[in-house]
Amino acid sequence: MRCHLKKIFLLAAGLFILTRVYVYMRRAESGNLQGTLTWIWDKETWMEDLKSHYLHFNVSMKVLAGGLQPSKKYLTVGLSSVKREKSSYLQETLQSIFSASSEEELDQMVVVVLLADFDVSWIKETLGKITDEFHMRLSKGQLLVIHANEDNYPPLTGLKRNFNDAPDRVSFRSKQNVDYSYLLHFSSNLSKYYIMLEDDVSCSKNFLSSMREHIGSMSNSKWVTLEFSKLGYIGKLYQSRDLPILARFLYNFYQEMPCDFLLSHFHRLLMQDKVIRFRPSLFQHMGTYSSFQGSFNRLKDDDFVEEVADNPPAEISTNIEVYQTNTVDKAYSQGLEYFWGVSPIGPENYILVVFQEPVLISRVQIQTGLDGKDELVYANVELGKTLVKKESEVECSGFDKLGSLEQGQFNEPAVQKLVPATVTCLRIQVTAAHPNWIVVRKIQVWTVKAKQTT
Repeated sequence: MRCHLKKIFLLAAGLFILTRVYVYMRRAESGNLQGTLTWIWDKETWMEDLKSHYLHFNVSMKVLAGGLQPSKKYLTVGLSSVKREKSSYLQETLQSIFSASSEEELDQMVVVVLLADFDVSWIKETLGKITDEFHMRLSKGQLLVIHANEDNYPPLTGLKRNFNDAPDRVSFRSKQNVDYSYLLHFSSNLSKYYIMLEDDVSCSKNFLSSMREHIGSMSNSKWVTLEFSKLGYIGKLYQSRDLPILARFLYNFYQEMPCDFLLSHFHRLLMQDKVIRFRPSLFQHMGTYSSFQGSFNRLKDDDFVEEVADNPPAEISTNIEVYQTNTVDKAYSQGLEYFWGVSPIGPENYILVVFQEPVLISRVQIQTGLDGKDELVYANVELGKTLVKKESEVECSGFDKLGSLEQGQFNEPAVQKLVPATVTCLRIQVTAAHPNWIVVRKIQVWTVKAKQTT
């Protein structure tokens, strides 16, 4: 009987705890944004024997510059910055975010910078530089600078050495977890989505629009984290509704392991078993020196592309024999796979890209070969204006030549000067016999948007 009553009591206590957690999450999601934000975690809701296992999450964030907006944005870009012993990249990172985005994209975005150092003079100096250079972004509500006082932080010394790191390394990475926890906590009600960056990255042009397309492609799938860079915790995208629990997760386990390890556990705990990473990467690590003791760091993402091609919807075909599963559409997909064609290959062969709708093209780039081999050397790149659909195939005509591949590569950045009208297809026409097989890694097409033509 006693055992039965104890089970009932524990079940009731568990339900009570979960209910209180849910209530506080909802308050954090819909709370008032005016002035200084405070989220007080009521530790008294926990049973006495559990209290010692949870830190008291009570933090007040100070808004140092910028104004909170009355309506939510589409995306929050969050980054934390501390004083570096050597070069600082924060200004360059902010400049990259803003210069890579159109004004329409910036209207849907807010950048939140947490100045996470405890050096007051550094904070004042850095804040002055930001307000001088980005005063327009601050006035438009596109940039916020925040800070949390040192007395809000849990203990940062005498911590566990789970990976046998030196004590100063443990303190650094543990504080970094808390920094990100506070940043996420503050950002949880600013937008629909949140992406985490570092303070030493460069951005791909129109990264918000690229992410929006990828998010749209996931509309029928449940996801927790989408990755737009393979490096650490750069380019990790979350739905803002998950930020309160992620903030708490980083805070509770701040001394256990580095942030990128914790983030990989987080999506698994919420039942996203596999990593969902999109290519090409939209963010690149540009720092040469780490924020930890100024150590040298040459980390780079080789999947990064500074300007992602539009590659409008199209049907891709070829009369070159395909090797196994290396079909021609993979050259147009912008992924890591490629087209591999089998010899003999001669003047009768081609690759044809037929667009679903007529497009005005601004740039074309084609990359062939792999490790210096299997390059498509003899070929012209042409744009066709007329499309004739027959029963079994589509024919394109009215071609204008853009140019020829040179050493297996082609890049024409000023297509409009050569072909100023809309086109319906792109053709890579082989012009001479190739003794070897060919690899076409990328066919990239950039288009002129309607707003650009007005």
